[in-house]
Amino acid sequence: MLLATDLDGTFLGGISLHRQQLYRIIRRNPSIRLVFVTGRGLETVLPLLNDPIIPNPDFIICDVGATIVNGHTLDAIQPLQSKIEQKWPGVLQVQQKMEALPQLQYQEVPQQRRCSYYTSDTSLLPKAKELAAEIGCDVLYSAGKFLDILPAGINKGSSLTNLVDYLRIDPSEVLVAGDTLNDLSMYQCNFKGVVVGEAEQLLLDATRDIADVYQASIAGAGGIMQSMKHFEFFRKYIPQEAEKILQQSKSTREPQIVMMYHRFPYEVKDNGVQKERVAPKSPNGILPTLQSFFANGRSGVWIAWEEVARSGEVLRNLYIDKEKYPNLMASRIGLTKKEVDIFYRIFSKEAFWPTIFSFVDKVNFNHSHWDHFVRINKLFAEKAAQQADKGAIVWIHDYNLWMVPGYLRQMRPDLHIGFFHHTAFPAANTFNILPWRREIISSLLQCDYIGFHIPRYVENFVDVVKSLMPATVKEKVNCAPKYLTYSTALGVEQMTTSLDLGNRVIRLGANPVGINVKYIQSLMQQDETLEKVAKLRSELGDKQLILSVERLDYVKGPLEKIQAFEQFLEEYPEFHGKVELINICTPPAQGMKVYEKVQNELEQAVGRINGKYSQFNWTPVRFFFRSVPFEEVVAYYALADIAWITPLRDGLNLVAKEYVAVQGCLEQSNGALILSEFAGAAVELPYALLTNPYDYRSLKETLLQALLMNDEERQMRMQRLAEHVNHYDVDYWADDFIGCLMQQSSFEAKEEKISKLSVV
Repeated sequence: MLLATDLDGTFLGGISLHRQQLYRIIRRNPSIRLVFVTGRGLETVLPLLNDPIIPNPDFIICDVGATIVNGHTLDAIQPLQSKIEQKWPGVLQVQQKMEALPQLQYQEVPQQRRCSYYTSDTSLLPKAKELAAEIGCDVLYSAGKFLDILPAGINKGSSLTNLVDYLRIDPSEVLVAGDTLNDLSMYQCNFKGVVVGEAEQLLLDATRDIADVYQASIAGAGGIMQSMKHFEFFRKYIPQEAEKILQQSKSTREPQIVMMYHRFPYEVKDNGVQKERVAPKSPNGILPTLQSFFANGRSGVWIAWEEVARSGEVLRNLYIDKEKYPNLMASRIGLTKKEVDIFYRIFSKEAFWPTIFSFVDKVNFNHSHWDHFVRINKLFAEKAAQQADKGAIVWIHDYNLWMVPGYLRQMRPDLHIGFFHHTAFPAANTFNILPWRREIISSLLQCDYIGFHIPRYVENFVDVVKSLMPATVKEKVNCAPKYLTYSTALGVEQMTTSLDLGNRVIRLGANPVGINVKYIQSLMQQDETLEKVAKLRSELGDKQLILSVERLDYVKGPLEKIQAFEQFLEEYPEFHGKVELINICTPPAQGMKVYEKVQNELEQAVGRINGKYSQFNWTPVRFFFRSVPFEEVVAYYALADIAWITPLRDGLNLVAKEYVAVQGCLEQSNGALILSEFAGAAVELPYALLTNPYDYRSLKETLLQALLMNDEERQMRMQRLAEHVNHYDVDYWADDFIGCLMQQSSFEAKEEKISKLSVV
């Protein structure tokens, strides 16, 4: 079989799922020869040859038939090319002749043996044909704007016919595919042909009565597969999997998901010879969960940045894991280290991070950095607009991409845009210190659905919106019993779920992130984990272990906790030698200078405590300032009598949930969870001991309560906590968010229908 196909709108057109399926068919069948037949110049085809997603063509016919080359070597196919060259009068002669029609706009694009112009004035065609004929050329007009001057008798069809003859291929084994009028000549050569769905109407009209031309209902690559199933000779190439995909209608087919996250679900390792992509070692359960959406062959694109050496370097798409996720691609945005540092490590952490968590004294605004931030966000939006199928779901993650929805909605109004905040969202009088508050909120309001961890953040967002523009709350729901309301600092009675902005309605909701419980349970069943727990227990003896796990960040309150523990030891000497605090503090990413002060103060405090209270067989604080493998952290979770999780502010806090999940795996759990009431998870976990991390007395008294709590109460509390954490796991979170986003789409469709009926 020889497949001769136009590119834009045809081989490169249609939905991503259909493209990947067609490309897979071609790769798996060496007997299929592939020919690109395009109006592009050769130079603009070359990038496709370096794209690992797109099959390499055996031959390329470009310049609307004026250039014929080998797709592997790019050498001209002689004598076919020389015959075309002999008919070509030259660019200068054509341009001089066409000067008589100054209304034509010359296309400044790479082209050989043809001259291309723009015009929408069809009245110029007769004169253009007359002038072209005087120098032995033809005129081809297509898509209502492209006018090509070509050597007489040269077009896509003639060059393809000559190539087929040259290769001695049976014409009955050739399938041609196109979507615009400049493809018409291919259908006039007695080959089998397909006009793909959503093609130019003039081409549909011109091919309707041509024998062996099939007019597909599916656009792009899907239309090519549809025709292969239609023509008996080509039917053998369509696997059962592809047939099932083709049978799916728009209403039954799962929409493509475009995932926009700050990193890919792989890490790039340089082994000295080449860069390898390996699975991340991070315990973050969100990455595999988000990736699991594509495990059943669902079409998707994951957009994130990847570090490059030169600014503006273009990175091709690649498969993330072709075996597990055959239709999931990484669409990479190349950023230099300096660009990432300004965008993420400096500006986001100095301007947004302290604002989000209400540490306004640490805020630093830099307007040139804001411009840089906006530029990067626009790159993300452009990439999503380029990669998304019509009607795709775009799931944007976190504040680093605040400006993406605004740009993306302008570029692609057809998309379903959802945004999830992985951080807290501050009150209006805090958020509004941002000089760019209007730009950020205006962008976010272009989403269909915005998800936050807890209802309090939803209400904070609503207050910010109402402080900046007219908005009406359309719907509210009660927060109880799923969330605490009056009994904690972040409680709220009702949550807004629908906000009317006058010109559109946006939906809001709380979707607290869960953890990968199944993964933790699998670790707890491994002999290595059980051996590690036993070893640590023998080393600890009969001391009660207090565990703190956090990233080094002033938001997490690491210094306040250590100072409270120092006071605890001073006030309760009876616990000397009987309790031990293990503080696992993960260093921040390199380049985060904002955390250097808290690191120095923390190390000094730990040294002071140990110097004052240590005994021969007892060290009050064991401080680990390094990244500890998650498997080892799990062992500490299992061993810890108390998890002391006391951030000053936290969007949610997954460490608390991880501790509960591990304790839930034990036959008899005696663990107790102390949790800051300023962590989002506090409103989800009513059986935790809540504490005020700003109040040293509260920290000390809650710690004392946990140490003195009897086993029966400990077990009851942990059982209730484990029930909640196990049910609302990370899979529940992901499904819940997508469900809320798609509910918005149904809501909008219903509103539109009602609106139309009202008008009638």
